[in-house]
Amino acid sequence: MDKTFLKLENIKKTFGGVQALKSVALEVRSGEVHCLAGENGCGKSTLIKVISGAHDPTSGEIYIEGKKIDKLTPIDSIQKGIQVIYQDFAVFPNLTVAENIAMNHALMTGTKVMNWKKSREIALKAMEQIGAHMDPDVLVERLSVANKQMVAICRAIINDAKLLILDEPTTALTQKEVSRLNMIIRGLKEKGMAIVIVNHKLDEIYDIADRLTILRNGENVASGPIEEFDRKRFIKCMTGREVEEVYYRPEANKEEILKVEHLTRKGAFEDVSFTLNKGEVLGITGLLGSGRGELGDALFGIAPAVAGKIILNGKEVTIKSIGDAMKCNIAYVPEDRLTQGLFLDCSIQENTVAASISRYMEKGGLNYKKMYEVTAKWIQKIGCNAKSPKPLIRTLSGGNAQKMVIAKWLNTDPDLLILNGPTVGVDIGSKSDIHKILRELAVQGVGIIVISDDISELIQNCSKILIMKNGKASGSINSRELDEIKLARMLTSEEVTA
Repeated sequence: MDKTFLKLENIKKTFGGVQALKSVALEVRSGEVHCLAGENGCGKSTLIKVISGAHDPTSGEIYIEGKKIDKLTPIDSIQKGIQVIYQDFAVFPNLTVAENIAMNHALMTGTKVMNWKKSREIALKAMEQIGAHMDPDVLVERLSVANKQMVAICRAIINDAKLLILDEPTTALTQKEVSRLNMIIRGLKEKGMAIVIVNHKLDEIYDIADRLTILRNGENVASGPIEEFDRKRFIKCMTGREVEEVYYRPEANKEEILKVEHLTRKGAFEDVSFTLNKGEVLGITGLLGSGRGELGDALFGIAPAVAGKIILNGKEVTIKSIGDAMKCNIAYVPEDRLTQGLFLDCSIQENTVAASISRYMEKGGLNYKKMYEVTAKWIQKIGCNAKSPKPLIRTLSGGNAQKMVIAKWLNTDPDLLILNGPTVGVDIGSKSDIHKILRELAVQGVGIIVISDDISELIQNCSKILIMKNGKASGSINSRELDEIKLARMLTSEEVTA
């Protein structure tokens, strides 16, 4: 019996002369988890929109349960059992859990008046199917990111979904939440559902996928059982180049860049102390709510510490605001680049010089030629795939946008660069490029702090790691003494390592 639920053949999609998809083929079977991987801009999102009926393919054939589909609209796609959960989950924050979950059922049945009792029953039944435990009467805006995702999954499965597509489902989840999501996915798979996960995180793919399809530049590169792909082949298919997994282990240097003594902000972190020497990269990690991000915010003056000392290059500094931090040559790449790191409706050039705009003031005006030249230099130096400084920064892929956030702060010539989640949502090739940049900066004498919950990123790039738990910090641990398994255990154990 053929278990193929969805089959795409020779799918092409052109936008104004730009070919986003070039003869793409994809086969998804019932009862399997199929990973769709590829770097940002490779065509994954366009392909999902073709499957969901949001885009008409320029040419090619679509088969659902063996039947050729001549035209697929979003409503047709849903009626045929296809549900897509995008990164923003598309939930209604001002409605309850029950209302959100029952929304699809109301749309599909043409219900015009909400039946509250029925909605609650539908929600409870859906939650029971995936083992979710939420109050059906609570507003969705009060839920964690992980529980909002559970609401989106419940809403998707109540209409007899046969194919569930999850677009980058783990981007904002902790490791514990990822494990919970994978358990739910395996349960749906056992019930015969076809599941497509869009992801480019190697460890997560190997943990959940049965089969894999990789796209690059809008074309199929490889497809097959996950067992056929070792890490080396996977990365080569994704990037088109050899990307070595290098471990940064600098020689000991006693020249101190930063010293933090007993730093405290009530309700966030308490009595945190550490040092950062020249050539080192310090990793700060911890579970969600551990205080790791708040520590970065304090060092940059976003939410200042109320007690303790910060000593930079041998001098004690007072940081009560972002302005204070910038005067001390401290730079900060925030976790959420879209809302905190970029001006999306401004050009690449305007974003690059935003933190150093005073440098370009001449005779009462801005020197646009100089701004252009500096931005062009950074585009080349940091390896950003942009044709010029002029396009809006929102036109860049996630990895290239993140590179330009880093370039914006490097253009201020910082003594200390703090990066919170520097490669969240970034593909493998861009991730490798960013890591290389950070190592080079450390060698040049810039103080580098990486705040992350990406265990492999920390082990490979940080010379020592500070673990935060419940607002308190361990002593920094030399990464030579750690591997990924040991660090993961230390993160989830109840004790704070001394």
